[in-house]
Amino acid sequence: MRILVLNAGSSSIKFAVFNGALEAEHAGALMEIGGASELTVNGAKTAHPVPNHIEGLKAIFEALKAAGLSLSDLAAAAHRVVHGGPNLAQPMRITPEVRAEIESCSPLAPLHNPHNLAAIDAVSELAPNLPQFASFDTSFHATNPEPAIRYGLPDVPETTGIRRYGFHGLSYASLTRLLPEISGTKLPHRLLAFHLGNGASLCAIKGGKSIATTMGYSPLDGLTMGTRCGGIDANAVLKMVEDHGLERVKSLLNHRSGLFGLSGGVSDMRRLMIDPSATAAFAVDHFCYWSLRHAGSLIAAMGGLDAIAFTGGIGENAVEVRRRLLTGLDWLGVVADLEANASGGPHLTAPSSGIDAWIIPAREEEMIARDALRILS
Repeated sequence: MRILVLNAGSSSIKFAVFNGALEAEHAGALMEIGGASELTVNGAKTAHPVPNHIEGLKAIFEALKAAGLSLSDLAAAAHRVVHGGPNLAQPMRITPEVRAEIESCSPLAPLHNPHNLAAIDAVSELAPNLPQFASFDTSFHATNPEPAIRYGLPDVPETTGIRRYGFHGLSYASLTRLLPEISGTKLPHRLLAFHLGNGASLCAIKGGKSIATTMGYSPLDGLTMGTRCGGIDANAVLKMVEDHGLERVKSLLNHRSGLFGLSGGVSDMRRLMIDPSATAAFAVDHFCYWSLRHAGSLIAAMGGLDAIAFTGGIGENAVEVRRRLLTGLDWLGVVADLEANASGGPHLTAPSSGIDAWIIPAREEEMIARDALRILS
């Protein structure tokens, strides 16, 4: 009952194979598709130039066969799809109708959905009898109430499809499943989840369900991120588009802003934390300030707070960022255990703390495999 999990980007395909016990048997990535491609399987790297996603999947299948896994050993392929729109609100098997719906959502996620579809189509061509499933980054937030998803816009043709969707849903779904295992207690009723990485967001999880999140119509909104600016006044965007053109501004907001723009060219939090420059320090300050400011908003949406969870590359590894966020919430009764935080937790708060905080490892691929196995069974 092996599941091949695929996460396809514009120039990469990350993959993992899980068995029926949800143990990862193989994992790797094909990077720089269309260029000097490098294929990694179970830690072993080889130069393997491929021009497109179909050839990339062929290379991955051949490498897995060499590692002892053939196509006939697979029960299904399962894909991470970033945007499911308003209609694809749960994991599901990919049919022609579902594929068409994913494609219809591509304008909502032009940097992601077309590449997710490229991997789906490549598997269909190479293994037409292999069942395929999709898990959507937006679906966890389908439980947000109407005031949380609706912008203050009139219901007219010009605003069709313009609403908050939210992202990082696979991470948050995995977090809600793992936290009770790690803490040894039931899931907290009011949980503030920090998914902090190159892309970053917060989620208010009440009774196990998302009721608010910081990302909106696209992954651009909310926190300061690696290269995305986060929240910005719409009139400021309109002014920049008027002065400099749409394509230039799209690139500026998505690829040259955030930590990268504030620091003068560095988007990696690890490098920023050891950089002695004032611009690097300001970028980190900006990241922490807006994380805390948005945290207050989500705590208000839940009517209080019972626990905090950190996940993602920054959330799991950036000790100083976690320290700042925990101490920045001390007014709520959070008492950080600085020694535990420095050693990587997983429990981050002192016995006297009125609110617990935890580090929860990101396991999105496992969540996708779990979704596919559940539907298969």
